[in-house]
Amino acid sequence: MHILIVNDDGPPSNQSSPYVHSLVKTLQAAGHIVSVVLPHTQRSWIGKAHLIGKTLKPTYFRPGTLHQEDGTTHSKPLPAGAPEQEEWILVDGTPASCVQIGLYHYFQDRGPIDLVVSGPNYGRNTTAVFSLSSGTLGGALEAAVCRRKAMAILYAFSSRNHDPEIIAGASKLSVRVIEYLYKNWGEDVDLYSVNVPLVEGVEDRKVLWTSTLQNYWKSGSCFQEIEDEEGDAGEEEQRIREGEGLPEENKGSMSRHKHKHFKWSPRFTDVYQSVEEAGPGNDGWAVKEGYTSVTPLKANFMHAAAVTEGELKLPHTELPSMEALSISSKHAKHFYALINYEDTYVQPLILAALKSRLREGSYTLISSIAELPDPTSPFLQIGAYESLPFPHILSHPTTTLANAYIIRKALIRKHYLSTTAFNWITKNPSSILATNIKPACDFELDYAEFLDESLVEAWELRGSFERNDGQEAAEREWWILKPGMSDRGQGIRLFSTEQELQSIFEEWEAERPDSEDEDEDQNNAERTEDKKKGEEEGDYIVTSHLRHFIAQPYIHPPLLLPSNPRKFHLRTYVLAVGALQVYVYKQMLVLFASSPYIPPWTPPTSDTGLNLSPHLTNTCLQPSVHDGTVQSFFSLPSSDLSPSMKDNIFKQICDTTGETFEAAAKGMMVHFQVLPNVFEVFGVDFLVDERGTAWLLEVNAFPDFRQTGEELKAIVGGLWEGVVDVAVAGYFGVEGKGRGKVGEGDMVLVRKVEMGRR
Repeated sequence: MHILIVNDDGPPSNQSSPYVHSLVKTLQAAGHIVSVVLPHTQRSWIGKAHLIGKTLKPTYFRPGTLHQEDGTTHSKPLPAGAPEQEEWILVDGTPASCVQIGLYHYFQDRGPIDLVVSGPNYGRNTTAVFSLSSGTLGGALEAAVCRRKAMAILYAFSSRNHDPEIIAGASKLSVRVIEYLYKNWGEDVDLYSVNVPLVEGVEDRKVLWTSTLQNYWKSGSCFQEIEDEEGDAGEEEQRIREGEGLPEENKGSMSRHKHKHFKWSPRFTDVYQSVEEAGPGNDGWAVKEGYTSVTPLKANFMHAAAVTEGELKLPHTELPSMEALSISSKHAKHFYALINYEDTYVQPLILAALKSRLREGSYTLISSIAELPDPTSPFLQIGAYESLPFPHILSHPTTTLANAYIIRKALIRKHYLSTTAFNWITKNPSSILATNIKPACDFELDYAEFLDESLVEAWELRGSFERNDGQEAAEREWWILKPGMSDRGQGIRLFSTEQELQSIFEEWEAERPDSEDEDEDQNNAERTEDKKKGEEEGDYIVTSHLRHFIAQPYIHPPLLLPSNPRKFHLRTYVLAVGALQVYVYKQMLVLFASSPYIPPWTPPTSDTGLNLSPHLTNTCLQPSVHDGTVQSFFSLPSSDLSPSMKDNIFKQICDTTGETFEAAAKGMMVHFQVLPNVFEVFGVDFLVDERGTAWLLEVNAFPDFRQTGEELKAIVGGLWEGVVDVAVAGYFGVEGKGRGKVGEGDMVLVRKVEMGRR
């Protein structure tokens, strides 16, 4: 639900408002949308007041790290298109004014506000003496007279040592109470007053229905007379002027009253004594005994006609992770969809998935973002990366959903992926990445003559060269060279010695036209022509254009099926959702090389002297996908691959995929920036060796679905059905139709990444 938080203690502060940040975070962790409007400073004991005649001016608060830093206040809100960051509203008014402003002047793009929570107050508001003056209860009362469900949450502390664990326990219990009361709202109730004692194990203590104890001040004034020690220069001057020329005996008779100053100093012992004398059943007694009190109220200070006796039994439910709040726009029941994937193979499959998975009337197709009724309208865009409106996506994190993260180089660039794995394994040596990703050496190279310098820190590669020295080709450790930023198999080569690697770069350089003596414009034109030529001829390389390279140990021998002696790799489709959940689509593909496998040291048989067809399994290099080049993994006959081995391989793929995405999200945050209103489908490739180990090869953004072919098109269709079910329907809160036969149970959740920041 959408919850508006107000309080009377102001923004997070260890001295005056130590609890609000914890409750906000815990509500968000439970999957709720939380909007926050607070007084800009302490406003306790002000009740339901408004500052009449005062112009209220908002400022904008960006909370810091829970229990570590309070946050920062700014005069202007975050601009549209700024990186995602939580921002609260601060108002130089009262708690009741914060409610009015929060309900009617902010947050309309987040949907209707379901509940107003005032607090948690820094201290109890039990008994009538406290409650009648409480700014926290005043905020809840204001919401109630605005015909909104409202609760006042108050934390009764016994020590000013703010123990984060005790506060966290109180916040978790508060969320359970909030959710229970909202779902079981009393028929005659306008608001609830909830007092939670800050004691160890509060989550396991009783929650009691109570009434408000009627008590009174006994000892008279709540104010103490004090001396005007510092004085006021203006007052002193006035006093002297008024006393000039008067007889000494008349100087004290100029005013009717003695001038005094007063300090707020209530005698709280009156309250505590009233609780002791009253006995059990009221809110003050419950908190004194370490129980949580829940008091139903009317907005006229009369007790509501509701159950107020006995123990309130709360269901025990586990709070979801912090990242579960990412996909949270559940107020919209209709959204607008702009689907322009720019691929005639995929486009109709996405449209069919929307139609088959969502109820009729839950979305409207549009052809341009300009057709949105309002910029804040619920909006889905699935398109090519270059066509996505990222400023709009960033500006509307709760109403707009798109199909690509802005930054994910930590996964999709080969040299970044290598660094991602290396860094993660260094900190987590027992990770599956240590056994299911080949350690790679990455280096940068502009010209072949500088190869030796580029390999200075490639320790594994240099060590291999030393071990291979003097060995027969079949005895050497072989390596595969991959340009870090190429695709479609371009630039891949095999080598086992430094001389062979040097020859590869010299061969590429020899094919490059000599243009060093010509002007720069001509050079640029020739480089462009070189690139076009390379694309036309299939594998023409200019080293300086690619620059980043990785070398990985060649996986030999690969697993070969009895019925098909060709090398293959597995194409796995992975769905990343929000910030961050990772799903593996179970219907994997098997992609075979175009010719039977031969070891990497076997002399080439091609007339060109280079024949990589036994080693490369990319479908883009195949003459056709209609000759068994692409098959369904789980449809392979048992004579080729037993069911138990298929399951084992799939488990490895799930574990490795989950670990890889977590490594990128946590260890390479600059290069993989997750967003709550984004999902993306990746093509992740694995190669299985003879022992059955599934090795991660690479992660591809916007995979080439067309290479699946017509015969297995239903697999891609089922993938997009799963995307709609998991990512789209949940985000917009629309009703789905359940899983169909093709995709039933195929979206396997392999990782929930706890980022601890959203």
